[in-house]
Amino acid sequence: MTAESDIQTKPQYDLAIDAMGGDHAPEIVIKGLEITAVRHPEAKILLIGDKEKLSPLIKTYSKAAKICDVQHTDVAVPMEMKPTSALKLRNSSMRLAMQSVASQQAKGVVSAGNSGAMLALAQVIVKTMPGIARPAMAAITPTAKGDIVMLDLGANVSCDSRNLVDFAIMGNAFAKAVLGLPKPTIGLLNVGSEELKGDDRLRNAAEVLRNSPLSGQFYGFVEGHDITAGTTDVVVTDGFTGNIALKTGEGALKLVFHLLKQVYSSGLRGRLGYLFVRPGLERMREWLDPKRYNGAIFVGLNGVVVKSHGGTDEEGFAYAVDVAMDMIRHGFYEEILTGLSQVNPQ
Repeated sequence: MTAESDIQTKPQYDLAIDAMGGDHAPEIVIKGLEITAVRHPEAKILLIGDKEKLSPLIKTYSKAAKICDVQHTDVAVPMEMKPTSALKLRNSSMRLAMQSVASQQAKGVVSAGNSGAMLALAQVIVKTMPGIARPAMAAITPTAKGDIVMLDLGANVSCDSRNLVDFAIMGNAFAKAVLGLPKPTIGLLNVGSEELKGDDRLRNAAEVLRNSPLSGQFYGFVEGHDITAGTTDVVVTDGFTGNIALKTGEGALKLVFHLLKQVYSSGLRGRLGYLFVRPGLERMREWLDPKRYNGAIFVGLNGVVVKSHGGTDEEGFAYAVDVAMDMIRHGFYEEILTGLSQVNPQ
């Protein structure tokens, strides 16, 4: 592991990791980075946190040690802290991670810490990209046809037509970088698929997209059932609607598994039936494993910012790092800039 005094001479890190963020930090962070070191042995990580707590873990997980440099701070943002209070913590591990991106020491940030604090610090320190009015929260979600991208999921409760167009551009770039789709299809979430449905902001955003370089990828309006059907690769909506749709989908999945458990534990026939369908249920569990869809991504910022779920384990955290590395390696930031210049020429 590189000595701490050598950090300032390093030209660039791929990611700055908030080692102290999350319910089970720093243990799951280091264990997750052990997995990252196998998947991305070339990665360069700036690990920010309490050196006294990190040192024994680093010694245990030698693969993680090879890709990490440690920057010490004993200040962490509590999970329950209000964003306004978190902004006042000058040397928190989350803030220092954001500052490393703002100073171009690192290309991105991954944290399992406080969501509200992370968004506030990202907006204040990393700042939004030129041409983007508001950042959005995006996530990958499973459908009948495969994974799709959905945004915004809660960062912006109300949006105008320009925000929705920006989200479409960012969702397009994200689907290219993370899902590997050369020309992802894009849909605007609405109360109906007809052109006259919805309010002015939705119809205006649709009109802009139909007359933009994204016109060949723009599907039009999609409805709630189209999300799980995988009708489009990207679903665009405001944060209020998106968050409700996301939480409803999560609740529906929990209900399905709860009902299946009741069916297959309700007597001898149910238990015998379970023996026959178990392989299929195990495959379904793998497809819908929340670790594969861990966290959310704040898009539209001057750097990659990935929010891992606070209660995740090491596999989930490693997946969040995978997403961040994919975004960096595939030019996510540059793809958004290109899209903005084409759709909103100066």
